[in-house]
Amino acid sequence: MEPITGLTRGGTPWTPAFITALNEDHCIGCGRCYKVCPRHCFELVEREPEDEDEDDLDEAGMVMRLADPMDCIGCGACARVCPKQCHEHAPAC
Repeated sequence: MEPITGLTRGGTPWTPAFITALNEDHCIGCGRCYKVCPRHCFELVEREPEDEDEDDLDEAGMVMRLADPMDCIGCGACARVCPKQCHEHAPAC
């Protein structure tokens, strides 16, 4: 099965790559992807501690999470602004 393709306004074929995953371990919670996403695919949440017995200050804070990946339009803006390359994208068939 061929991936979904479209045409740019100039007539060039374009294959959108839709978000498939977000690596929360690398995410610094900067919010850049949240701000550029035109479809609100992300949400900013409290980072969950890996080990509840230890209070690790480095793990405290916020992290991005996929809120609605099925609403992604495949523009790739989130990956372009992410300083930690946390986003994974793939074409849809």
